[in-house]
Amino acid sequence: MTGRTSLTIVLAAGEGTRMQSSMPKVLHPVAGQSLLAHVLEAAPKGAGASLAVVIGPDHQAVAEEVKRLRPDAATFIQRERLGTAHAVLAAREAMARGADDLLVVFGDTPLISAETFERLRAPLQNGAALAVLGFRAADPTGYGRLLVEGGRLVAIREQADATPAERAIKLSNAGVMAFGGAKALAIIEKIGNANSKHEYYLTDAVGIVRQKGLEAVVIETGEDEVRGINTKAQLAEAEQVMQARLRKAALEAGVTMIAPETVYLAADTTFGKDVTIEPFVVIGPGVSIADGAVIHSFSHLVQASVGKRASVGPYARLRPGTSLGEGARIGNFVETKAATLEAGVKVNHLSYIGDTHIGEGANIGAGTITCNYDGFGKHKTTIGAGAFVGSNSSLVAPVKIGSGAYIGSGSVITREVPDDALAVERSEQATRPGWAKRFREMKTRDKKPKGS
Repeated sequence: MTGRTSLTIVLAAGEGTRMQSSMPKVLHPVAGQSLLAHVLEAAPKGAGASLAVVIGPDHQAVAEEVKRLRPDAATFIQRERLGTAHAVLAAREAMARGADDLLVVFGDTPLISAETFERLRAPLQNGAALAVLGFRAADPTGYGRLLVEGGRLVAIREQADATPAERAIKLSNAGVMAFGGAKALAIIEKIGNANSKHEYYLTDAVGIVRQKGLEAVVIETGEDEVRGINTKAQLAEAEQVMQARLRKAALEAGVTMIAPETVYLAADTTFGKDVTIEPFVVIGPGVSIADGAVIHSFSHLVQASVGKRASVGPYARLRPGTSLGEGARIGNFVETKAATLEAGVKVNHLSYIGDTHIGEGANIGAGTITCNYDGFGKHKTTIGAGAFVGSNSSLVAPVKIGSGAYIGSGSVITREVPDDALAVERSEQATRPGWAKRFREMKTRDKKPKGS
């Protein structure tokens, strides 16, 4: 929001016991990113925007995730769990620095958007002291109800305390709030714990704002956007919503998906123009797919770059560090890892290519294995441009195959093969300079029509 500073406090201290997991709740993934990552991505950023994340005392992994995603964020520890207002005040130091707008959001609401944060801040610019995010629940049972009179929020009534008429209200509290920064700390500090659980509830801020004669308003959004995650079932529901969003965005951007409901995308997947994704493809984090590329059915890609007009699959697996050049072809039952395949490289069948650099136009035959691990460390294989590796070959790294070299089928290569050399059976037996070139010349001659 132009000209206004902000502090976003993300509450991420929950243990998530109902998740039945040793992992902190906010680290569970949706679309290849943690719940917390989605919230931090949506939170205001840039000049004038600061961020504080409140975590539990034993949640070092959450602190590391915050640092990885938003190095500018401060983390604060809530050592006792005494309610939402108590959690917010764990970040009192950040609040005391002052900001025009204070946003409070939960770390387990991955579907919230940056646009909603902006809409929530807008009333503050017009003088409101508090804006509360609400939604029309299909089934409001269990949610606090937002009581509105004359367009102003007068109270948040919890289910247990609501009258029958109030329980019929579907406008429900999402828990996300925005405070005018000048008065926010004083309002939250005034919240007491005179309730059955002796906890400090942020929802009590509405009554305090009204007592001070200040304005509180409601900003509405869709129910999907404010889904909180407390169970694995809710995590799966959020995944479905996120996947529908991502597929819709990809289709609108021009990606062809024959059966989009069968395709899994990550939140950071990027596409060029005229990309085709066939059914039952899984795309994990860190994948970019350039113009005209085709990802065939049952392929799995993670942290990989697919070049223009490249072809992947079917039944291919691109693991982290894979980079395919323009027009490269990865065929069925091929796995790559930490591999660069330059333009026009073909690995069409039943091969493993790991810790490898393959030069332009090389052809890797069926069943070829780069033996990159010796039981102690990983080693690199380098294959030159235009090289041909015959079927069922094993390349024992570290090893270099020269440009234009020809490796006979079934070979086990343990030492360097020079440019334009022919290697057959085992590299100790034969690496003969010039043979590959002469072999290709003979093949070219044999293909000429008789009498030509």
